[in-house]
Amino acid sequence: MSAGETKRVLVLQGGGALGSYQAGVYEALEGRFLPHWVAGTSIGAINGALIAGNRPGERVVRLREFWELVTGGLSVEGDELGRGLTALWHQWAAGWAVVHGAPGFFRPHWPPVLPWLAGPLGYYDTRPLRDTLERLVDWDLLNSGSVRLSVGAVNVETGNFRYFDTETERLGPEHIMASGALPPGFAPVEIDGCYWWDGGLVSNTPLEHVLETGGSGDMLVLQVDLFPARGPLPESVAEAEERVADIRFSSRTRLVTNAGVKLDRLRWQARKLLALLPEELRDTREARALARSAEASGRVAIGQLIYKEQPVRGAARGREFSRVTMRAHWQQGLADMTAGGARAVALARNMPEGVTSFDLTADDDLDGAREAAE
Repeated sequence: MSAGETKRVLVLQGGGALGSYQAGVYEALEGRFLPHWVAGTSIGAINGALIAGNRPGERVVRLREFWELVTGGLSVEGDELGRGLTALWHQWAAGWAVVHGAPGFFRPHWPPVLPWLAGPLGYYDTRPLRDTLERLVDWDLLNSGSVRLSVGAVNVETGNFRYFDTETERLGPEHIMASGALPPGFAPVEIDGCYWWDGGLVSNTPLEHVLETGGSGDMLVLQVDLFPARGPLPESVAEAEERVADIRFSSRTRLVTNAGVKLDRLRWQARKLLALLPEELRDTREARALARSAEASGRVAIGQLIYKEQPVRGAARGREFSRVTMRAHWQQGLADMTAGGARAVALARNMPEGVTSFDLTADDDLDGAREAAE
């Protein structure tokens, strides 16, 4: 990254099987938006490792290899069954993964785990994921600094949340697996004597880490959200569970985005106030402290891409690892980012002052947009 260049950041949310949408998004980005930094949680951490741990030109190949490996199991496509049975088929496909696991990702423990007895702290064995990551990721390249990678996880015993970051430490397969160790399916992962669970338990979107540690200079952040905040009123218990998942995982995104925008406005107002103060007041300890906290750190534009038109409905969609659905997610990500690509390029060339956010798929003019779509 050259001096004065806008830092390009890709932020990837957790969402299980929906993560193939992120892979499609990245395919559309290759060649026009190579990120300097990828921050991910859960499946976003896995996709992030495949991106940061491979060279441009190889990344889409590795992403496709991973997603083709971990999906499959059913030879009949849902659309072939007719509209009335499609939803039932998706539930069946999700149930298949629950029973059989996902190749190269996780498999059920045998004998099965009995939840009331001491033993493994998860129903599935994730050693296949370690083998897959070892094969598909160049760990020396990932830790070389060519692309910064940050992945979030939560300490099982303290409840403290943190990011493992190549800017400060060397990452290996265990850090990626820890970020995706969602209980009770997956057991926590040990790192240096501590045990870690999926970062999505605390924050499913690593935008906050990007805003806090991005440093000085301008940043263009492309954030890929897998759960839409807006949705219709549920008509059944199954639809209610789906809306709960959407609200739970999208609320943190909106909270962090809105907090970043509000903090930037407060800094701007503080700078204006300081400029109005007489010299004797500007030289006080309190005014100097306010000046330090109000320093401008560069422009930050957040372009959001939200997966809205999902072919799979229901609370189990994150576990739907059929290959046909994976390819549908992938193609939708490719289409959405292709449609929003010109908007992202325009945003990079004409970034507004301060911290702003935009929906890359909205029809409004960039100059008038100041809030991300919910």
